[in-house]
Order: sequence, then structure tokens, then C-alpha cells
Amino acid sequence: MTMTYLKNVVTLRLDTHRCTGCQTCTQVCPHQVLAMEDKKARVVNRNACMECGACAINCPADAIEVKSGVG
Repeated sequence: MTMTYLKNVVTLRLDTHRCTGCQTCTQVCPHQVLAMEDKKARVVNRNACMECGACAINCPADAIEVKSGVG
């Protein structure tokens, strides 16, 4: 079973051009919203995002933006 919050309201944004492929976001996300593909992060399950902000706070390249607690 896949965890889903409110569909299509998540504020998560990923700028793949800024992503350095460090994998930190995939390691800190509690619901595996992000995954690595071709050495870059990719959003694989946007509706599972609970907008905790862990990915954005820990991204050293500032490639991720999320408004915590909005969705």
C-alpha cells in the first residue's frame, strides 16, 4: 500500500539543473518521494510527500523547494 496525502496539492519543486546527485534528499525523505535516476534526483511519488521539508533543508545545492505544512 502506498501512502498518499492530499492529491495534487504538494508544493514540492525540484530543479534538476541544480541537483548535484549527492543523494541526500533520497536518504532523508521518510516516504521515498525522491529517487535517483541518471545521477540526478527525481520525484517519483509526489502525492506521498508530507511536506516535512527534510529534503529541502538538507539539499546542499538548494535544488529543492517545499513549503512545509501547506499540503
